[in-house]
Amino acid sequence: MAKKNQNQNQTAAGTNIQKVKQQNAQANQGQYGTEYAAETDVQQVKQQNAQANKNKNQNS
Repeated sequence: MAKKNQNQNQTAAGTNIQKVKQQNAQANQGQYGTEYAAETDVQQVKQQNAQANKNKNQNS
């Protein structure tokens, strides 16, 4: 039988419901947290963009 969740602010998987709601509200306002930027490797993105442009120019 499934265990009842005692904390109403968390899902059965342990997700903080209030934090998710807050993040969703910020996303809807266009205010993304710095955590997204921190996960982006700028050099890698630039390299991939350059390669894509090079391939695009060769194919056209």
